Amino acid sequence: MGEIRIIGTAHVSAKSIEEVKEAIEDFQPDLVAVELDRGRYAALKRQIADPSVSEVLEAKNFTQLLVQWILAYLQRKVGLDVGVEPGAEMKAAVEDAESRGISVGLIDRDIRITLRRFWRSLSLLEKFRMFYALAVSVATIDEEEIDVEALKQQDMITLALQEFRKFSPNGARALIDERDAYLAYQLHDLSGQHQRILAVLGAGHVQGVKGFLAAPQTLPPIESLTADVKTRPWGLIFGIGVTCLFIFLLTAIAFSGVGIDILVSALIYWVMIHGVLTAAFTLVARGHPISALAGFGVSWMTALNPLIAAGWFAALVEAKIRKPAPSDFRKIFETESFGEMMHIPLFRVVLVAALANLGSTLGTIIYFVFIFPVLGIDPGVLFAQGLSNMWAFIQGLFS
Repeated sequence: MGEIRIIGTAHVSAKSIEEVKEAIEDFQPDLVAVELDRGRYAALKRQIADPSVSEVLEAKNFTQLLVQWILAYLQRKVGLDVGVEPGAEMKAAVEDAESRGISVGLIDRDIRITLRRFWRSLSLLEKFRMFYALAVSVATIDEEEIDVEALKQQDMITLALQEFRKFSPNGARALIDERDAYLAYQLHDLSGQHQRILAVLGAGHVQGVKGFLAAPQTLPPIESLTADVKTRPWGLIFGIGVTCLFIFLLTAIAFSGVGIDILVSALIYWVMIHGVLTAAFTLVARGHPISALAGFGVSWMTALNPLIAAGWFAALVEAKIRKPAPSDFRKIFETESFGEMMHIPLFRVVLVAALANLGSTLGTIIYFVFIFPVLGIDPGVLFAQGLSNMWAFIQGLFS
């Protein structure tokens, strides 16, 4: 087996660039293994074509895409503050190795698999925590002074990882632990083919990878690191539950004898609460008024169908009006402020979709919490009387 030397870096550190070059010069490896997958390597080399806008709209992974973009923005913002492009040390490792005729190994898991497993592994509470943390980070990043070099110190890394695990244990497993194992797998396999391997990894992965390399028998099956995460379809279950509950509510009102005006009011409030909140959140995302109107018009209906979402319709209208271009992808990853990002049509479309869906979901929650006080009726009396009359009606049908 070949010798493996691991160097830990910070992805926005100027010092890491020099350390990588010095390590290559000193160690003289016959392979430089970098924490990149093929997609990120192509992006780093500017060899990747931007996906089409229609592919984004058809995939409908708006919230996941929005989170990815904001995380990339925050990393890029830190890099801009210290004058270093994110991933510059990986790019330096690749370029220095290639200039010396040294082979380059791409050892990280496909970013699409990582993001998909990360998103699907998060609990609902973890997702709410993440959205809150992202919002706070975007709002305060200009006020914070970050010591990038301190982030590479082992004590700081350990502390940061411990905090991340408390904040999101499932997210930490997908982003850190699984990738530690995957990186170790790749390095272990490559060590059977090369004599001297220099592995350039983010500092947060160094300890985990070394642990797996020291005890390969502790590695989980490789298939468990690349397969899709099987999760319960909570969104579908929630949607079906909402539909059944709403139908039951209307039926109980109809049979309770409280009057047709109460039934009509319940329907009107369903339409208005969903429509107003969906439209309002669309406008918060700086969506076009016509997009907000589209969200208003369909939200009451999409809330009863777990397979469609109001944000999709608002986003389609927004895309027709804003006309995002494939070049928007590159612009999103080149912006220097969140304000600039908000002026990019594609980002606006995705933000409209995500926030419109949030507005519709809040509409459902608010409706069922406040509908009885708003209608001025006692739910206990309503359901007791409604069920009693329904049972009498059913008995009458079969008598």
